[in-house]
Amino acid sequence: MLQSVSRVGLDAPRLDRDAPLHQLSLRLGKNRLSVDRQDPPWKVVRAFRAPDGSTLVHLNNVSGGVLAGDRLALDVEVEAGAAAQITTTGATRLYRHRAGATDSEQRTTISIGDGALLEYLPDPLIPYAGSRHLQRTQIRLAKGATLFWWEILAPGRQAAGERFAFERLRLKTTIHACARLLLKESFRLEPGERPLDSRARMHDYSYLVNFYACRQGRPAAFWRSLEDKLSELAIARTRPGEAMWAASTLPSDGVIVRGLSSSNRFIHATLIEFWSLARQCMIGEPAIPPRKTY
Repeated sequence: MLQSVSRVGLDAPRLDRDAPLHQLSLRLGKNRLSVDRQDPPWKVVRAFRAPDGSTLVHLNNVSGGVLAGDRLALDVEVEAGAAAQITTTGATRLYRHRAGATDSEQRTTISIGDGALLEYLPDPLIPYAGSRHLQRTQIRLAKGATLFWWEILAPGRQAAGERFAFERLRLKTTIHACARLLLKESFRLEPGERPLDSRARMHDYSYLVNFYACRQGRPAAFWRSLEDKLSELAIARTRPGEAMWAASTLPSDGVIVRGLSSSNRFIHATLIEFWSLARQCMIGEPAIPPRKTY
């Protein structure tokens, strides 16, 4: 199941460096948020105090989506000893490519300081028909830092008959804990060239889901034990034809849970189960899903 998606090397993208870079830079300390830079369409209104004392931030894209040629940059720094939760106010919608335009791009760089905690819980990425997009995510954990992060890739607007109708989607992800590389992945999805409904890729499933739980400094035996617990839950939540889940340790300092689902009906609830289990084992506290309304 972990090899159900086409994986090839990510070639160097053709980017229009003359296009403006729309940047959002955040620094999160203990019970405070600093916005160093905020360019439209990015918008952060304020931070909220979560029930566990952490800082909750909602990311907004006031344009409603990502247009062809857009270059977006999100830079997040969680300071030493701080605890933060970041979510979005809606799905990230990738709009149709325009003739002559470059691929849209979003670069996300996250730094988690010594002993800090970040929970990054965005809504799904939805590539509309004809879209072309590059997404880069780089995350670094300092000594004793903790990360919980999920990502959901949707098939497009299925109600409009646009399942896997995007032209190209490139995803590049790296996670480091101190100087050690925990994860390096490159995906290039081109449904027109390599159909995603092939048995070698996603077959009858429409959603790809990843959940990462990392904490620098925990021994290998801890992660093997957590993998076993997450695998038991994955087996319990797997229903062939509806959803498949599996868990695996990273080279050190973390685990990954990966899933395929035929619909989005139970994805969120299942992710919360994985998150809650991992969080209880890693920091001894239950998960607190982000509030979307106030």
